[in-house]
Amino acid sequence: MIKPFYLDLTFDEIEDIKHKTGEILESGHLILGEYTKEFEKEFSKYIGTEYAISLNTCTSALEILFVLNRSKGKKIAVQSNTNFATVAAIIRSGATPVFMDMDPDYFVPSLDNLKDIVDRHSDVFGVAWVHIGGIIHPEFFDIIKFCKENDLFLVEDCAHAHGSQLRGIKAGNFADGGAFSFFPTKVMTTMEGGMITTNNHDHYKLAMSYRNQGKRGGDYGGLHTDLGNSWRINEISAYMGLVQLKKLDKMINNRQIAVDEISKFLVENNIDFCSTSHMDQCAQYKFIIKLPDENNIESIKENFRNDGIILGGGVYDVPCHIQPVFKDYVIAKEDLRNSEKYCPKQICLPITSGTTQSDIRTMIQAIDKHILR
Repeated sequence: MIKPFYLDLTFDEIEDIKHKTGEILESGHLILGEYTKEFEKEFSKYIGTEYAISLNTCTSALEILFVLNRSKGKKIAVQSNTNFATVAAIIRSGATPVFMDMDPDYFVPSLDNLKDIVDRHSDVFGVAWVHIGGIIHPEFFDIIKFCKENDLFLVEDCAHAHGSQLRGIKAGNFADGGAFSFFPTKVMTTMEGGMITTNNHDHYKLAMSYRNQGKRGGDYGGLHTDLGNSWRINEISAYMGLVQLKKLDKMINNRQIAVDEISKFLVENNIDFCSTSHMDQCAQYKFIIKLPDENNIESIKENFRNDGIILGGGVYDVPCHIQPVFKDYVIAKEDLRNSEKYCPKQICLPITSGTTQSDIRTMIQAIDKHILR
């Protein structure tokens, strides 16, 4: 069975992590230790930012970034085709989400989508931008310029975008902070975990406090200056992150090989998909194929499963403005026609760093059998 999840650890890497786990447990130093600090140092170096702050989840990272950018009581523009966590973090920071439509070529908003929402809501204060599937929109530099010209902060949700790069800059280093996820299904994992990347020293110091119950200026003690939370990563997860980070580019390259071969088949057969050819490197967390109108997505998922292929979660089958949990936050019926049209008509092939040539052939055969015919 070809699955959308693959834990990319060799036998030797697993043995190393097991040995290191024993050392960490014997030391009794389970949080905020040497591996947390080393992981943050190496991750910031990889992304190219001055600072990185590790946390327990990407959701926590997003909430902290919205708090740091003074979102409380303000409106934050966010694409509707994103994970629950992006919107939930906006709400928990005290802000109100304003849903943007997306560009069907890339499944992320375009500059026009952003301009449209700012025209409709002149009081939008900031933007949460999700690099869906690891895709950085080709207009992203113009989007950043527009945000600066209109005094809008721009937070990058990089949950899908580890290693994604456009014109020499990696996701998480474009604007006012990035948030990464290390959930088990992601391009790299720490079991559970998240990371903030930033070039702002004040934000760095405050984020360190917020993740640790508001203990500003120190890891321990009983003085709480900020209304923080218990959002720390543990030392075992941080060490696992170091192991994964060392091979991240190799894992991305393995994904890219599969994407290149399947893309060639799709182009030859006029099947629409989200291209990343404009990027230096794409994490390829999700390889998005847009289905013709006549295809029934549930039938395709069942047929693929019968052929030994489990299609992973889409991006996203039910956009956030339709989700029941957010019904009270849809403050206006925006023009979200692309989200409503394309979100239910896309599939994401189970491409991972463990995808083999046999897997590629099987997926191409299934596309030929169940989508073309």
